[in-house]
Amino acid sequence: MNENTVNTINTEIAVLGAGPAGLAAAMSAKNNGAHVILIERENRLGGILKQCIHDGFGLVRYNEKLTGPEYALRDIKTIKSLNVPAFVNTFVLEVEKKENSFVLYCINEKGAYQIEAQALILATGCRERTDRQIFLHGERPAGIYTAGLAQHFVNIDGYLPGKEIVIIGSGDIGLIMARRLTLEGAHIVGVYEVKPEPSGLQRNIAQCLNDFSIPLHLSCTVKTVHGKNRIEGVTVVNVDESGKEIKGSEKYITCDCLILSVGLIPENEIAQSLNVSIDPDTKGPYVDQNMHTLVDGIFACGNSVHVHDLVDYVSESGTIAGESAVRWIRNKRKRNLIKFSHDNSVLYHIPQFVDFKSNNKIALYFRSKKTYSNTCSVNLIEKNSKTCLKKFKILRPSEMEKIVFDAQLQDNQNLMLQIEENYGNY
Repeated sequence: MNENTVNTINTEIAVLGAGPAGLAAAMSAKNNGAHVILIERENRLGGILKQCIHDGFGLVRYNEKLTGPEYALRDIKTIKSLNVPAFVNTFVLEVEKKENSFVLYCINEKGAYQIEAQALILATGCRERTDRQIFLHGERPAGIYTAGLAQHFVNIDGYLPGKEIVIIGSGDIGLIMARRLTLEGAHIVGVYEVKPEPSGLQRNIAQCLNDFSIPLHLSCTVKTVHGKNRIEGVTVVNVDESGKEIKGSEKYITCDCLILSVGLIPENEIAQSLNVSIDPDTKGPYVDQNMHTLVDGIFACGNSVHVHDLVDYVSESGTIAGESAVRWIRNKRKRNLIKFSHDNSVLYHIPQFVDFKSNNKIALYFRSKKTYSNTCSVNLIEKNSKTCLKKFKILRPSEMEKIVFDAQLQDNQNLMLQIEENYGNY
């Protein structure tokens, strides 16, 4: 890039992504006295919230039931009132790590920019799994969409993607779109989930499927897509406990649209380009309780770290990242990290490391590896001691849980998270 044609900007903190996590991080950093720049590749701030016109947002953060646009608008107004510079329609071409800073090479319709920042906050969100990533057999005719794309067509563009619709996967966006498309006059033939239990929240099963008499087929998935120019139907098949197809259970279903709600993947190409270590369980960066990655000066928050159920917790992680980034650039102290692991009862947890010289209050987010329908305790194992952090009547992999606790930590000490069934002793 020719330096003579580049606009050079210096700042203390650069936030990449202006969804709920990025907005919260920018507000938090600004309120703590830092110079902040917000960078967004879309033409409007707000991230995925812009197309989420259903309510249910803000119950934790605002104690109100808001739609996605209403929730986003509150943060956008605050960003504007704080005079945080926001670059929209701006693409980050490359990020270079220097000794005491990071240089972002960006481009938009106004030109090229070289932005130098002392700290980065990655709030890049997540993307949907596609038909290619679940190895769906058959042709690739028109009429196959991810749930998020179908949501954009309906709520932003005003287009109905189909009239006879099959949904594969029971993720929350797919469940919400089953209800939304029904309200728009489409017929949802059914939701087909390969696992023996749904992957979406129980409230969405109740409100989006049960309330509209939309059938949910568990241990059943789409085997083959049929159609040349436009999808004409699919073949579904039942699977056993190991996920193998049960021969003779195939069934052909006529449809003109197939919607995929088969999971989300944190978007971390920039993180990986900066050698940020990625957790294979979450597909997001390893972080400590301050949302600080294992690379000094790089923070991550929101769905780029792990996929959340509630936007309120996405914003909460952004607030923590913003505050922590300011403390980091002011102090630049050496961190003392200890490993925070889990046993095979836990699917994943955040944080994976603890800076034991930092704030001892830890916000723990986790998912269980299986459904615990009996009373169970979530335990913290420290050396040879075991502490019950909280007891639950039920835990499901589809529902993220949060526990805040104080840890009295020492150097060279490892922590482990464990879920233990108590069989009714609540």
